[in-house]
Parts: sequence; C-alpha cells; structure tokens
Amino acid sequence: MDPNQVYQSGLKSSKVNLADAKAICLMECPTPAPDRLNFVCDYPEGDIKLSVDDWINRDYDYFDFLTPDMRNSSLQLQGPCYPVIFPSVNVYWSCQYIARASNVSLKHWLQMGGVNIEENLLIDKTSHKAVDSRSAVLKRYVADIGKSWPVLIVCGGLLPLFLSVIWLLMIRYFVAAMTWITVVLFNALVISVTMFCYIKAGWIGNDPLTVVIGESDPYVHITGREISHLHAATVLMTIIMIIAFLSSIAIIRRILIATPVLKVAAKVIGEVQALIFFPVVPYFILAIFYMFWFSATLHLFSSGQVIRNDCNTDCCSYDLKLGKVNCDNCCGYSIHYTPHIGIAILFHLFGCYWATQFFVACSSTVIAGSVASYYWARGEISHEIPFFTVVSSLKRLLRYSLGSAAIGSLVVSPVEWVRFILECFRRKLKLVGSARESCFGKMTSSSSQCCLGCIDWTLMSVNRNAYIMIAITGKGFFKASVLATGLIMNNILRIGKVNVIGDVILFLGKLCVSLFCALFAFLMLDTHKYKSAHNKISSPLVPVLVTWALGYTVAKLFFAVVEMSIETIILSFCQDAEEHQGNAQYAPPLLMETLDEQSELQRLTQGP
Repeated sequence: MDPNQVYQSGLKSSKVNLADAKAICLMECPTPAPDRLNFVCDYPEGDIKLSVDDWINRDYDYFDFLTPDMRNSSLQLQGPCYPVIFPSVNVYWSCQYIARASNVSLKHWLQMGGVNIEENLLIDKTSHKAVDSRSAVLKRYVADIGKSWPVLIVCGGLLPLFLSVIWLLMIRYFVAAMTWITVVLFNALVISVTMFCYIKAGWIGNDPLTVVIGESDPYVHITGREISHLHAATVLMTIIMIIAFLSSIAIIRRILIATPVLKVAAKVIGEVQALIFFPVVPYFILAIFYMFWFSATLHLFSSGQVIRNDCNTDCCSYDLKLGKVNCDNCCGYSIHYTPHIGIAILFHLFGCYWATQFFVACSSTVIAGSVASYYWARGEISHEIPFFTVVSSLKRLLRYSLGSAAIGSLVVSPVEWVRFILECFRRKLKLVGSARESCFGKMTSSSSQCCLGCIDWTLMSVNRNAYIMIAITGKGFFKASVLATGLIMNNILRIGKVNVIGDVILFLGKLCVSLFCALFAFLMLDTHKYKSAHNKISSPLVPVLVTWALGYTVAKLFFAVVEMSIETIILSFCQDAEEHQGNAQYAPPLLMETLDEQSELQRLTQGP
C-alpha cells in the first residue's frame, strides 16, 4: 500500500523487492476520496485500542487515533497509516496502483506536511511487473489447479475412464465404422477446443479472459502473462487444427488397410472380454501410487533451510508491537535446499518414472500373454471362466517375468533422468548472458535433447516388443528384445503398413478421449463458480492442459489393450511363420488374408 516503497522497488539502484513488502489484506481495493484524504492503516495492534471489526467499519482508517510519533512516521510513509492517493484495481487479489494520482488527495497530503510522492508511470510499471512476474504467474497457475480440483477429478479421472471403456466396446461391436468415426470425431473436437480458445482469448464473442477481479474502470486496460499464454495456445491450436484436417484427408485411403487387423484385435477382445476391464486394475494402482508420490513431493519441495535475505535497504515501517520504526524485515526470506534434499528430489523424480514404467510393463505383459494364449490356442479358450486367460497371464508374470519387467522399465528411466537434468542445465544457462547469445550452446542443447528423445523412443518401442516376446516365449528381457528385433527386421514390409496405420488410428482415438476431456473441462470452468469471487481462476489454460494430460494418460492405459493386441498378433504371426517355414499354422483366416497381401508385396519388391 506504500506508494513510495512501490516506487523505490522499481529503481535499479534499490535492493527493495516488492514481493517481500509488508502487505495489508482488505475487503476491496481502496480508491481516493473525492473531497478529502483518507488512509489505510495497519492491523490494530499494540497501543491501538481498536477491535478488528471497528477497524473494518472505519474503512481501515484510524489516523486520528495516532500518537505524534506514529503520525510523524506515517507522514514519512513509514506507517502505520498510508495515504490513499492513487486509485487501485484488484488484479488477481492484489491491489495494483494506477499512476493517476488524485489532485484533491495529493493536495491535502502536502498540506499536512507529508513527504513528496512520485507520481510517474514507474509506480504503475513496478506494481504491474510484480503481479506479472514469472514466479507470481506460476503461483497463480498452481492455485488454479488447487481451485479446480473437482474438474480434474471429473474430467481427468472419471470421464476418460468411462470414454475409454466405451471406445473399447465400440471397437468390439462396430470395428468397421470406428476408424471413420474416430477421424471425424477427432477433427470435430479439435475445432471445438480451438473455438473455445478463441472465445477466451477475446478474438470471438464477448467473454474474454480478464485479469481484473470484479468490476473495473473501462478506461483502464490491464493485461497479464496469462492472456499472452492463452493467445499463444490459440495460435498453436489453430496450426494443429489445420494440420489435423490435412492429415485426415491424406490418410483416408490408407484407413482401409488397418481395418482387418483391427477386426482381428476386436475379435480377440470379444473372446477374451476380461481385457476390456483389465486396465482398471493398473489404473487404480497408479492412482494410489501417484497420491502417495505427490504427497512425498510436496514434503520434499517444502523442505530446506529458511534463511533471511541479507541486504541493506531503507524500507522501514512502523511496528505497532514494538512501538517503533523497524528496518529489519524488509528483504524477505528464501528457502535453500541442502545437497541431501537435492539428491532426494532427483531420486524421487527418477523413482516416479521407473515405477510408472514398471506398472505399464506389467500391464503390457499381461495383455500380451492373454492375446498370445488366444492366438496359439487357435481361439479355443475356456468360456466357462471369463477371466481365466488374463489370470493365467498374470500368474506367469508374477512367477517368471517380474524381473524382466523391472529391468525393461529401468532401461528407459536413466534416459528420461538425463533428459530432465539437461533441461535443468539449459534453463540455468539461460540466465547467463553469454550463454544466451551463444549459437554453439543452443545447437548443443537442441541436438542433445533430440538425440536423447530418439533414444528414448527407440527404447520404448524395443521394450514394448520385448514384453510381447516375453509373453510368447517366456524368455528373459534381453533375449526377448533380440528375438523381437530380429522378427521385425525380417518382416519389416509385412508389419509396416498395417502397424503404422493402426497406430495412427489408435493415436487419434487417444486424442479424441483427451480432447473430449479438455472440452468438458472448458465447459465446467466457464461456469459462474470459477469466474467470480475467491474461486475465480486466473486462466483456464493450465487446468485444461492438466485435464488433457490426465485424460491422455488414462486413455493410453486403456488403448494399450488394442495396441498390444495388434502387435502381439502380428509378432505371433511372424513367429508362427518362422517356425513353420513361412506358412503360419495358427493365424485366423482374416489375419492370414491381410498379411498375405503384405507378403506378396514383399516378394515383388525383393524380385525373383
């Protein structure tokens, strides 16, 4: 509330940080009186014999009750009372000054003997800079997630679970039409989400995002990083919408290639019906694990030594409890992590990724084992016990293949860990001026991230195929990886067209589920509850992105059933053909017909 301190914090020569300044919580932001000078005084403490209710009823003004020392301190802008000379507006629950001083209030202040108050634009810029700093924006984004937790539970947890099961059921009964439905629905959802971004960005309609809480002066135009981020997201969604539409046109003719294999996978899911609901098990296991992990994360990041910042400033203020001006608490506090806590945080992040990959590996191996049992038994599975195949596969995993799943998930984890550390170093180097201008530094950072990303993608693909061969042959992780790689290389043309298009359709299905969750999150966040009072969110962008990520993760967990079914069937077919001199003996007729066409193509390309 101290305009002088706000001004001082904007000077380059000053060490005053506005974020560490003493603040007073009010019901609403004060504005200058039209015919006199009013004050906002500190909380009634010490020698001020005034209750909090009376302080509020007096509009936070008890300047008349001050002793001569307190009054002189207030006229020096050191409190406990501060003049209301500048109008202010509620920007994210922080009263931002508008550099438009009231002539009446300023005249009364100077007549009372108050110190000179700067009234240039530096006050406006400084307070806006404090509200719009990266740390302040990050805090508001985190607060948005906390306020919108019901949206995250409904749209990020329950809705994708329901939609994924519906999608699997539709694949089971309407497989011929699902490829076309998925492509059309994907484009419709991308367009809908993009339109919502346009509305909130203020480019369409009359419901743009605003940084001001409550009513504001129409002549005061205030923007924030949140609005800039939303504009960037809108442009990005527009580009994605155009690319999605053009890509959909490009793959229309190739969709028919993937339909037969999807039909075989749908038949497997129809026969082994437990596969539709099996992903619920790892879903709840991961949900419980992440609850404990986030709890431990909050404890770790809130640990450390709280140290008072050491600096010499003149931002003194009157301490009502001590009864004198105090200059000791102007620089704020900071948290310093000890080396042990830093190592613990890195290990915690590494452990999260490893544990997540381990659960996914176990789930993939169980699904692959169930599908492989169906293939090698020529579809003759027991219908008396619906869960027999899945339970048998789970038993084999727990008894023989648990170590292989652990090793496979561990192989990928260090790559992600190194990528995380390099990203941290890259962000640190951005703070150094020379590194910012160095083309070599930028090229090294980009190339290292690109190489690690390619390695990570390769390892993930090898791991997924290795889990299938573990389920088929019962061998260890490394031997299964060699077998899977050999089969793929020997049948690259046979697998390529069918598997790639199938993966594209499944990827679009995951995006459909996650985009539907994002669209529903937009609708929930657009209600009155999240647009007013203390539940108002600063921007729907982060809650929607978190919802999209949660929805995509849940969809990926469920769609792994179809993905693993297709890849297990194809690798089983290749293994079957290799064991029987090129003629698969156990393949279903539909699959035989589809892959035989690919074999003919392979023979034509290789020549006589």
